[in-house]
Amino acid sequence: MSDAAMAAPPVVKPKPKIGGLIAIGIWIAISIGLAIYIIRGFDPTLFTRFGPSYLSGLWITVTLVVGSFVCGAVVSLPVALGRMSANPVARTLAFVFVYFFRGTPLIAQIFLVYYGFGQFRGAFETVGLWWFFREAWYCALFSLTLNTAAYQAEILRGAIQSVPTGQWEGARSLGMPRVVIFFKVILPQAMIVALRPYANEIILMIKASAIVAIITVYDLFGETRQAYSRTFDFQTYVWAAVLYLAIVEGLRHATNFIERRLTRHLKR
Repeated sequence: MSDAAMAAPPVVKPKPKIGGLIAIGIWIAISIGLAIYIIRGFDPTLFTRFGPSYLSGLWITVTLVVGSFVCGAVVSLPVALGRMSANPVARTLAFVFVYFFRGTPLIAQIFLVYYGFGQFRGAFETVGLWWFFREAWYCALFSLTLNTAAYQAEILRGAIQSVPTGQWEGARSLGMPRVVIFFKVILPQAMIVALRPYANEIILMIKASAIVAIITVYDLFGETRQAYSRTFDFQTYVWAAVLYLAIVEGLRHATNFIERRLTRHLKR
């Protein structure tokens, strides 16, 4: 066989997409324009006037998202197990829960809790729960918890089902109880698969938490609306966007770090 026939085929370099280059150019132009606008219109008095309010709203946003995510994770575990259960009643109840909270808008769920549960004040006072549902912050926490629990249940169910059945069989052959198998063998492996979807869910919750401003919970977006109504300065929303981006960027780095730690035994 000749050397020409044995030569490697020529490498065909992909041609750049014109549409992609135009889109990148537009985003660069927008970013430069926004940076110029911020620099030229920078007003240090905004920080002195509204800086403490922004920090207060940021704290409320973080505590609301973290609290609802943790509570939702606790609720999602039995819901995910119910979705995988052989019991038709448990499976149906779990399906209805997930179907409702994933299929309806979050704003409708918040209104149902904040305004709807107020119609049953007498019943809640009788059982001693009115102190919870009369506060807007607790209503927002409750609504976000149920909403994220539905999404987390599906994330967890998919992650658990992705673990090979051989892991269950191998653990049973060692005589391990079913509960120990789940929490010591299956769940740690499932968490590796679920980590990225969990991070995406937190990011979605951070952005969705801005809705709670409509029920008088002055989170970061609520404080931003207050600042804009007093100054009519567009920079108030720009700085709020910067704070949201900072939260998401910190979460991205934290997710990368956790993933490296969880998968360090898989790398050589």
